[in-house]
Amino acid sequence: MSAKFPAVLLLALPGFVAVAQETEPVAPSSPSAIEQAEAVAQRKEELPDWGATPQTFQILLGEMLLREGDTLRAAAIYADLARNSRDLAVTRRALEIAGAVGDSSLALELARQWRELEPGSQEANLALLSFLAANGEVEEMAAPFARLLAAMPERLADNFLALNRSLSRHAVPQAVLGLVQQLAQPYPKLPEAHYAVAQAAAIAEDFKTALASVQRARSLRPDWTAALLLETQILLHPTQTGTEAARDKATTTAATLLKQWLKRHPNVTEVRMALARIYLFGQRYPEARAQFDLLLKKSPDAPDIIYSVAMLALQEKDYGMARRLLTRLTKLPFADQNNVRYFLGMLEMESGHPDAARPHFEAVDGGPQYLLARSRLAQNLAQAGKVEEAVAFLRNSHAQTAPDKIRLTLLEAQLLNDAARHAEAYATLEAALQETPEVSELLYDAALTAERSGKPEVMETHLKKLIELEPENAHAYNALGYSLADRNLRLPEAHALIARAVQLAPGDPFIMDSLGWVLYRQGKLEEAQKTLQQAYQIKPDPEIAAHLGEVRWVQGDREAARRIWQKAAAETPGNATLQTAIRKFTAQGQ
Repeated sequence: MSAKFPAVLLLALPGFVAVAQETEPVAPSSPSAIEQAEAVAQRKEELPDWGATPQTFQILLGEMLLREGDTLRAAAIYADLARNSRDLAVTRRALEIAGAVGDSSLALELARQWRELEPGSQEANLALLSFLAANGEVEEMAAPFARLLAAMPERLADNFLALNRSLSRHAVPQAVLGLVQQLAQPYPKLPEAHYAVAQAAAIAEDFKTALASVQRARSLRPDWTAALLLETQILLHPTQTGTEAARDKATTTAATLLKQWLKRHPNVTEVRMALARIYLFGQRYPEARAQFDLLLKKSPDAPDIIYSVAMLALQEKDYGMARRLLTRLTKLPFADQNNVRYFLGMLEMESGHPDAARPHFEAVDGGPQYLLARSRLAQNLAQAGKVEEAVAFLRNSHAQTAPDKIRLTLLEAQLLNDAARHAEAYATLEAALQETPEVSELLYDAALTAERSGKPEVMETHLKKLIELEPENAHAYNALGYSLADRNLRLPEAHALIARAVQLAPGDPFIMDSLGWVLYRQGKLEEAQKTLQQAYQIKPDPEIAAHLGEVRWVQGDREAARRIWQKAAAETPGNATLQTAIRKFTAQGQ
């Protein structure tokens, strides 16, 4: 995949090969049982007239509190009255108020009481189911739900289709699967019952059960598009395709399934789109392109199809095609115009036309792409030597949330640091810390920038505060320890700090580099060489190469040092740390 557009197609095509808990390919024609229950819980009641009694006083007080907006106290008063009076109307009114204030536990208690007071009421049954679901009481739902399904044969299919949508918000997937299987058992010839089991099993990641159930649903209803698509989703679920071999096998199986179906129903856009996306998932781009071309020929003005083809063209670096399609989308009623503009900007950057990218990035006015577009444009300006303009552009950007404001600040400081304007970068970060003094990202960047500005004591202050806030922040320990080691100060303390970082993040090559460096400063050359060699094998970084070469040189193996430096310099010729090490030792003429 393109390094500049990482996994762009999988990210840009929502809902692709994922069995989500909210998956509902077929919408019921009328409200489900649970939805009916939620409506019942909102109904107002004709309350009893008990004359001049304490109960009447409680009703009046409860209603007065409701008018004043004190719903919590009103709910408590009505619940107490319902428990003591066991009056049906009062119980229903108390349930309505408990539901309105969001006290699902109290609402469940009152729904149970309503069911006891009116055992033959379908409304009571519905209300009880609603609040059993809200409290995750899945096992208790089996009996009332079974009665409800049996009492509403005309709604049987719709209620099964709505089961997972209604239940998955409130209960663990395995419990939901058990309930749905129990409810489906009396209906072996109902495809929607098997479909519901397949959905629940997929959410619970019981893919064997899911596959068997959806295939049974399809055998009962062969031309059911939703069941076909669910089967392909199950086959391609991420937990099923963890290896390349598994992905290839799943892709082939799912694609074959859809191609066979399309032979009988060649004009179903939804299925052909699914086939194209399956080819994308399997990185079979020519086959995906062929399917998208068919879709585009049939529906030349369909925004979703145009967008999908544009994403594929980007993936294949066919920038001419991508530009034409994305530009066309800006003139069509496509919902996510910000995404279109962002990718147009990225396309121009990749094509070597940064000036053409600017209006596209500037046109992104919201959504998750907003900061991405502002960042790319600011970096583009800075790389062109227009640092002042880049900084001004960032400062004129609107941050809708506190995290967005922090991201803009960090980017501004990065641009200033890259331009070697460390004092200004530190001032920017310090001003942000005055407003939000305990943001770890600001503390860390301010610490590193303070060191670049020649203020090591300020760096220590920031890093120690960060460690106090986040005692398991490996990078804070490492930065402080490395700074001490690099300045050849308080080496036992530096060693302890870096050792703690290694403990928190074992195998991190940059932390291993720090450990090797402090060992070198302590004169433990063999340990230092071994540690740096391991770090360099994990990550052949030029700074690790600089340190490893220096240790080998001091050990007396100057040829090995030269080989390490020369290899690293050929791969990253502009690294300052590496060039400094090479000049330091080779200038000695040794």
